[in-house]
Amino acid sequence: MAAIEWTPFLLSFKLAGLTAAILFCIALPFAWFLSQTHSRFKPFLEAVTALPIVLPPSVLGFYMLLLLSHNSPIGEFLESHFDIKLAFSFTGLVIASCFYSFPFMVQPLQSGFEALNPHMIEASYLAGKGSWTTLCRVALPNIKPSLITAIVVTFAHTVGEFGVVLMVGGNIPDETRVASVAIYDLVETMDYDRAALYSGILLMFSFAVLVAVYFFNRRHNLRVGSM
Repeated sequence: MAAIEWTPFLLSFKLAGLTAAILFCIALPFAWFLSQTHSRFKPFLEAVTALPIVLPPSVLGFYMLLLLSHNSPIGEFLESHFDIKLAFSFTGLVIASCFYSFPFMVQPLQSGFEALNPHMIEASYLAGKGSWTTLCRVALPNIKPSLITAIVVTFAHTVGEFGVVLMVGGNIPDETRVASVAIYDLVETMDYDRAALYSGILLMFSFAVLVAVYFFNRRHNLRVGSM
């Protein structure tokens, strides 16, 4: 049986965990704002948010590489003043993954907030609660399926990403060689047995994640419907 090198999978899960945690903190207030605002700029903000879904990963990866390279103002400033190199580093992978996975966190949360009974939100405001208290104490406890979906799908999507992480992180062992890049490398070297094994692991992981999300949502809907 082909030997499994677990480091690429551990790097993938580490990257996905950090990305999901960072995006939750950023996307939660942003999704709440989108669900509540009636600004004429809302379609523009939603379009920008959804852009990574329709944009080819190689295109987004190219722009992210330009943004994070030492030739860009940001990359040059960080490298010259703090000795922080973003391109072809794990830190750069986290930043790029946050951009690419952003809509997968925002859209389920926004949909959950918009599906709430508006009278419940109005009652919280009438009771003197602020926007942040209403979000944390009223809105969040009532969108558990959307919350779970956003976190889990963002995590799983980051684990399976290939184009952006290859463009920004390259293929550096023990630093940026995540599972998807490792599979590509194995195919390039014609090691089809291990490529099939690695692909099977990611396939089973992705399937298990989707089953868990649908199972949780179904149980939650049945419980709510029986009340």
